[in-house]
Order: sequence, then C-alpha cells, then structure tokens
Amino acid sequence: MKRLIFIIFFFIANTVIAQNQANKEKADKAFDEKDYVTAAYYYDKALQNGSNSSQGTVPYFSTRQNKDQDDGEVSYITYRAAESYRLYQNLTQAEIWYKQAVNSYEAANPLARYWYAVCLRSNKKIDEAIKNLQTFIKTTKNKQYADLANKELTNCLFAKDQIKTPGLSKVTKMTNLNGDAGDFGLTTNNGKYWFTSSRSIGASTKRINQVYVGDEPDGAKKTRINLGYDPKKEIHYGPASLTPSGKTMYLTIWYKEADKTVSAIYISKNANQKWSAPQMLNTHVNATGYNSMQPSVTDDGKRLFFASNQPGGIGGTDIWVSDLDATGMPVNAKNLGRTINTPDDEQAPYYSTREHKLHFSSKGLVGMGGFDLFESADTAGNTWTKPQNLGYPLNSTKDDLYYYPDDKDTTIAYISSDRESECCLNLFKAKIVRPKPAPVPTAILTGTVINCASGKPLPDVNITLLDSLTKQVVNLITDKTGKYQFKLTYKHTYSLRLEKKDYFAKYAPVPPVTITKVDTLFNPVVCQQEYQINKPIVIDNILYDFNSYDLKPESKTVLDGLITILNDNPKIKVELGSHTDAVGTDRANNELSQDRAQECVNYIILKGIAPERIIAKGYGRQVPIAPNTLPNGQDNPEGRKLNRRTEFTVLSNE
Repeated sequence: MKRLIFIIFFFIANTVIAQNQANKEKADKAFDEKDYVTAAYYYDKALQNGSNSSQGTVPYFSTRQNKDQDDGEVSYITYRAAESYRLYQNLTQAEIWYKQAVNSYEAANPLARYWYAVCLRSNKKIDEAIKNLQTFIKTTKNKQYADLANKELTNCLFAKDQIKTPGLSKVTKMTNLNGDAGDFGLTTNNGKYWFTSSRSIGASTKRINQVYVGDEPDGAKKTRINLGYDPKKEIHYGPASLTPSGKTMYLTIWYKEADKTVSAIYISKNANQKWSAPQMLNTHVNATGYNSMQPSVTDDGKRLFFASNQPGGIGGTDIWVSDLDATGMPVNAKNLGRTINTPDDEQAPYYSTREHKLHFSSKGLVGMGGFDLFESADTAGNTWTKPQNLGYPLNSTKDDLYYYPDDKDTTIAYISSDRESECCLNLFKAKIVRPKPAPVPTAILTGTVINCASGKPLPDVNITLLDSLTKQVVNLITDKTGKYQFKLTYKHTYSLRLEKKDYFAKYAPVPPVTITKVDTLFNPVVCQQEYQINKPIVIDNILYDFNSYDLKPESKTVLDGLITILNDNPKIKVELGSHTDAVGTDRANNELSQDRAQECVNYIILKGIAPERIIAKGYGRQVPIAPNTLPNGQDNPEGRKLNRRTEFTVLSNE
C-alpha cells in the first residue's frame, strides 16, 4: 500500500512539474514576442501551484537536484513576472512581484528595487518609493542605474509636493464615453467628439484600436468610423485629428511586425459622408524605417504637429512640426528643439493658434512620473518658453497624455490617463481653474541678511520667494544694507531661498500670513555662511567620550545643521575631517580620527545624503591649529582643546 501511495505521489508531482515547466516555456516565448499579458499569465501559473518559502516554490521544485539552481529558477520567474506586469502597465500586480524579488532575490536582479520604487510611485506610495530609491542609489555601483534612480527620485519629490499642494482644477472620468478597454485621444470638431478605443467589436475578443465619434461628450451613442477594419488583421487606427472643415482627417495606423511596432501617419478625406482609404503621408513625416504617430493639425489647417523617432531628433520620440500645402500634404519637417524635447520621450502634441501655446506630454522633464502634461508658449514664432508642468490633479503618478481644450468652453479640457486603470488609458474631463490675479497684498515681509562670521549686512544676495499655492516665483537682490522686502497674500504660504556666490545657499522661514489688513511682517535676521573651496570650516560641539568614536546625541544635532547645508546646496561635495591633539601615538590618533570622521559621515548618509557627495578623512594630530605645549615645554590644555576638532571642507560646487 505504501509503495502504491508513493508511486501515485511521484506521478502527480512529476506531472505538476512538467505542467509548470511548460507554463514557463510558454511565458518565455510570449515575453520574447513582447506579448506581456500572456507572459504574465503563464509566469503566474508557473508558480501558483505551490507556496513560496525559503526553499523555493513547492511543488514546482519539490524534486530538486540542486538547491542553487532551483532558487535561480524561482528568482528568474519572479522577476520575469514582475517585468511582464510592468510592461503591460499593470503596476499594481508588478509592485507585488517586484517586492518579492527585492525581498528574496535582489542580488540576482539588480534593477528590482528600482522598478519596485517606480511601481510604488505609480501607485501613489510616494514615501515608500523615495525610501527605496535612496537605498538603491546608495547600494548600486552602476552609474547608469544611479542616474536613472536619481531622476526618478526627483520625480517622486516633485509628485509629493504636488499632491501636498494640489491645484484647483477638477478631473473626472468620462463614464459614458469609456468602454471596456482603452479609450484615448479625444478631440472635438463641429460639435462632435472624436476618440480612439480598443473596446470589443461584436463577438471578437481582439482588442483593436478604432476611431469613434459621438454627438456629445457624455452621451451613450458612439459610432465607429469605417477606415477599412479587417477583423483578421490586427491593424490599429487613431487617434484622429481633423481640419476645421471636418473633411480631412490625420491619424496614426500601426501594427505589430515580429516583436516590433510599426507606425505611420496617414490622411483620409471625406466625400459624400464616406471616408477614403487612408493614404500614408510622405517622407517628411514618415521617414523610412522609423515610427511617426499622434498627428495634430492646427486649428487653421496650416501645420501638422506630430511625434516621431526619425533622424535629427534629441532622443526617443520627439515633437516635430510640418507646414502643409493646399492639398494637406507636408512640405517639410522641423524638430521643436531642446527646449521642448529631451533624450526621453515626448508625445501627443496639441497647438493652439489662438493662444500660441503648445500642450504635450513628456517623460524627460521633471514630473510626477510616467508621461506628464506640459505647456509652452510660442514666442516670436520660433522660440519656445520653458515648459510648465500642468501640476496635480491634471497630472498623476501614472501616464497623462492628449490634452485637448474644448472648442466652446475655455474652462474645459479633455485628457487621457491610466490613473484609474491597471492596463489602459481612459478619457477624463478636466474643469480648469486657473489661479486668479493676485489680490491686493495683505502684508509686507521685510528682513535683513548678514554675514554669519562678521555680523555685517550682506548686499547682493539673490532672494527667491515661492508662493506654494500659485507656484509664482519672485526674485530680488538685497540692497547695500542687506535688506529685502516682499509683498505677501493673505492665507498663502511661502518659502524663501537665499543665494550668493561663495556663500552657502539656505532657506529662511516665512511667518504665516494670518492677518486681514495691510501690515508689515518682520522676519528674523538671517545670516549666510561664507566658504572657499578646499578651506576647512570648523564644526563646533562635535563631542565624543575619551578614546571613543561614538556620536553623542548633541553631536548629531550639530551634524543636522551640516545636513541642512547639503540639502540646500545639492551640487556641493565635501570632506568631513577629524583631528586629535598630540596625546597618544600617531597610529592611535590616525585610527581614532578616521573612525570619528567616518562615524559622522555614516550618520549624514543615513539621513539621505548621497554617499558620493561626502568623504571621511582622519588627520590624527598632523594638522594642529594651536600649540599642544607651551613655550616652556609644559602641557597646553587650551591648545589641545582647539586641536581636537571636526571640520568640513567644500571640495567642489558644480
């Protein structure tokens, strides 16, 4: 009987192992073909039959011959599952799998923590994302990875600030227009609403993007535009951009070719209520071997903005513009340049000839993560202003694209976002509330800046006042008496930043504006500390017990001041040096001073300062600043006290 039970168990176990191995092979094949939905499904199945443990997943590896090999397989499948979910934008599930990869298999998957942080940010767990990015930056030895993480950290900090102080606009999902899959790229033309959707068509289970039109933005009636849809071919259409007459349509057509996506911009014309077969635009727009997409014709019908990775760009997909001839065909193509485009992706342009403003989405500019919406003005016909992030809630921690203003109501705009989806873009309606002109100031803020060492007034300090509600920035320079003066607004909160060459930049407090009539607020006197490259600055009150390098609590408080300097001056790199008196041997003093310096540096790094910005150096008794003995040879306690010191030195500020 026992032998029979063993045979049955052995047969079942091997059957399960074979099934899971087959699932892994199906997943690998789908992943290589960039079919990430299928890949995620089969990677999940490859591990779901057992429970995770320190020994791997059972029973998938219950008959292992080599523990390390089995753990390697579990690590591989876990990370591939995370990648699959991320690459088809299901970042909720991706977060779960990356967390498992970080907790159990981080050494084998060096980017797991980075992508885990990206998912956390996308899922609005900003503080957790920041913590993991800081850990990643400290531990990675790959500069490219560190640069990626630093960029993502900047986005996280920006997102945290945006969510803390949101704008006044409201964003709501367009329930009646959205279908059961992806919906995006809404535009208006002659009272109708055009958008692209991958919703189900009949009994087909394929998700093919098609162009739709509706009579009203919240109406239930939507009509699919027939542009040659063939259910046997997975060819996608849209989004559409129409000329003012509504008779000419520009759109993207794309399809899969092996593991690549091929996309180009086409034109279709309407005659007798029927759209012609789309015709590909010429090579000004569709460079051979490259992808072009997301056309947007201007509201005067004279220019076409679009996104493309064609040669001559800055990197990734860039925003381009073409002039159109009388037939609607492009006669040239011009890249919008480095003010708009970055080495990452810029997409989904819309240009208003009335306002001379460009709206577009970017992954390369500082934002809340993923694609963020930006605005830039066209000055003098060919120069763009610095793009302004549209802020939260128009932007989210996920992808936000296809900004399009309503043609009748200037306070309404339409955007496409996956902020409420685990896979796809959806249509949203935004009620735009722009900051009103600043009311009559209710207070005058006045203060004085002095030199920390001399106590003398400090002229020519560049002071920046930031209104955290309106994001308005005001700059001025202190006069010869070191004084400054700003107008403030009731119920607004502000931050004040002071900058001067060869002085440490710093933030100064601004008292809350809680009064209801014009008055004057007197800010406390603020001092700025001067520095020189490679000139040590003594840090007072860094205290240790005799022959010890353990930091006392009061010493940590002093170091917090240095941390503030480093945070306020993110470009400087410093050396933290420790010195002893002449008591003891050179070797003992060198070791003790190095340990003390390193203990200070460790504390500073623990507080979030990047390790590459600060180094520890123990000098022992080699660099005294006072005699250790008196001229008669007797001990000089006061001199030795001065020599027992901690210093920091600015090594560079660029």
